[in-house]
Amino acid sequence: MKLRAISLFTGVGGLDFGFEASGFETRVALDFDPVACATVGLNRDWPVLEGPITEFSSRTILETAGLNPGEADILIGGPPCQPFSKSGYWARGDSRRLSDPRADTLSEYLRVLRDTLPKSFLLENVPGLAYQGKSEGINALVAGVEDINRERGTSYTLESRSINSADYGVPQLRERVFIIGSRDGKRFNFPARTHFPVDSEEALAGRERHRTAWDAFADLPPVENRECLQVKGKWADLLPTIPEGQNYLWHTDRGGGVPLFGWRRRYWNFLLKLAKDRPSWTIQAQPGPATGPFHWDNRRLSAQELCRLQTFPDGLRFQCGHADVQKLVGNAVPSALAEVLAREIAAQFLEAPYALRPATLIPVAQDAAPLATNEHKVANKYLHLVSSDSAHPGTGRGRGAAFRKSEAA
Repeated sequence: MKLRAISLFTGVGGLDFGFEASGFETRVALDFDPVACATVGLNRDWPVLEGPITEFSSRTILETAGLNPGEADILIGGPPCQPFSKSGYWARGDSRRLSDPRADTLSEYLRVLRDTLPKSFLLENVPGLAYQGKSEGINALVAGVEDINRERGTSYTLESRSINSADYGVPQLRERVFIIGSRDGKRFNFPARTHFPVDSEEALAGRERHRTAWDAFADLPPVENRECLQVKGKWADLLPTIPEGQNYLWHTDRGGGVPLFGWRRRYWNFLLKLAKDRPSWTIQAQPGPATGPFHWDNRRLSAQELCRLQTFPDGLRFQCGHADVQKLVGNAVPSALAEVLAREIAAQFLEAPYALRPATLIPVAQDAAPLATNEHKVANKYLHLVSSDSAHPGTGRGRGAAFRKSEAA
């Protein structure tokens, strides 16, 4: 008999695919995004509730899953993370966090936890949920779980850890916080990291190395329909001049190119290009026209490539535009990491030691990647930017900070 999962904020199903690979069955999935719900329906037969979580009672969720309170083996979900995201700090110097109405999703997750009483739970979010000194989100969850225990006579625990997906075999540097608990008071022991940087002492001594973009893409067929993947906008013709694994910093006075930009004056992922021999950087859900990571062939990543970097199972279908695919994939949890954690939860909490088998969604390490291609010459239309900007003066001194101060004055 498969273990039973209730899935909230399901999106395209990144968490669910990992739990599925570990012997769990999604008995009900819930999401407000119609494109995500339609895509789930294309690929799985999970019962789906489409709409804001506030519109669905816990009874409706349980009835759709065919479960009674206490019968679910796990509640999983990643409440929308915008109030806690690092980009909020970059843009505003802070984030509204719990004062942001979107943070109500944390309360809704706790409401469903209280009413459905699963044997275990997993909540995923961005590291900003638990920033030191700004941990309102974690504190709210701890208080909410304590309230549930007092009200329902349970003994839910709560263990949290920030995890980089690449350290567990995902070919992508993607950091997320995972909060895991058990109804009967057992403490969750997070698994030790299994993969290490290629040039680390551990990898050189025979431990598993980080999986790379080449490991993820090596067996894929040539990409078709390149037109929808074409980079457009003001900086499109500059992308081919940047080497693999570099970003706009290549074209500063501290890089190896032409000094068109000031040092650290742009977002890190501005004109960021994948390197074959390293993990990808974090896939963005809604990238701007110059926001990477881009493929080393100077184009956007295809739907299949995006799915490979998130370690989704092969064969997923999409009936939406590329921007929607990027959003669905960029908002998801890497499935191989979810699989690793699901196997540990099954073994530690649910008396299913058979689950502790190697994860099946981690890509196979390939032989040495092909050599990088040569970059192109900078077009004349960009040369007026040479030495036109200075390096960033430091935290709190940039143009954005100065503008915010002037607005507040």
